[in-house]
Amino acid sequence: MEVVLAETAGFCMGVDLALRRLDKLILSAEGCPIYILGPIIHNPQVLKRYAEKGVVMATDPSEVPAGAFVVIRAHGITRQVEEALRARRVKIKDATCPRVKKAQLLIGRHADDGSELLLYGEADHPEVAGLVSYARNGYFVFDSEEALAAHGLVPGKRYVLAAQTTQDRVHFERIAAGLKERGDLDVTVLETICDATKLRQAEAKELARKVDFMVVVGGYNSGNTRRLAQVVSDQGTPCRHVETVDDLPLEDLAGYARIGVTAGASTPRSLIEKVLDGLAAL
Repeated sequence: MEVVLAETAGFCMGVDLALRRLDKLILSAEGCPIYILGPIIHNPQVLKRYAEKGVVMATDPSEVPAGAFVVIRAHGITRQVEEALRARRVKIKDATCPRVKKAQLLIGRHADDGSELLLYGEADHPEVAGLVSYARNGYFVFDSEEALAAHGLVPGKRYVLAAQTTQDRVHFERIAAGLKERGDLDVTVLETICDATKLRQAEAKELARKVDFMVVVGGYNSGNTRRLAQVVSDQGTPCRHVETVDDLPLEDLAGYARIGVTAGASTPRSLIEKVLDGLAAL
């Protein structure tokens, strides 16, 4: 059996930066409590490691006591939550991914003139909650062309089209082209999808065409990892999304000659290595 690992598997720049900032704070906090508002990244194994170091995860700004450190997660937070934190006089350490921060500012700049925001993404994702909080004139979150069509766009009305940073660029560009082709809408299209996401998905597609089976490693609650698994499945290649090697049915994979492995942007290298070791043992 040959096992091929994707070059882009594992932490992206934004995740790596967020965790480095948290690690640095842990070393310099000198006993001051450290909170994170929601999971700093979507990986349960990483969150467990930080909990063991004393980092407390809060779900609401009111849970963070005055004077404590609070780290803003890689996915970002809403404008309203950030304002609530500042009002509590806590020590804010912003670990928002620079790509997400750029998307927030772009939306704030362009969706502040009477334009409605149309956001391609997952309605219940924390990044999406942060992005739409910068749209001051209404928004609509959709995850398919059918959902957008059902929304009922008004001819002549001004719209801003953007996407969650980890969405599929091909799908987004098709949606943008469809809106432009209508000719009766005033649509401003924002480039908010991260290039690292595009590269990771493109590499996964190419690798999926060259192997007999694909393994995608990452948190089950990680949106970018789930989309990576979907991108692979769309190529017709058998695929399994796992969090750890324990979730992988190794005995069922012995018959495959070539297996590809990739991982989501919030997957630590240690988990990837354990999956590779498990496959190598076959």
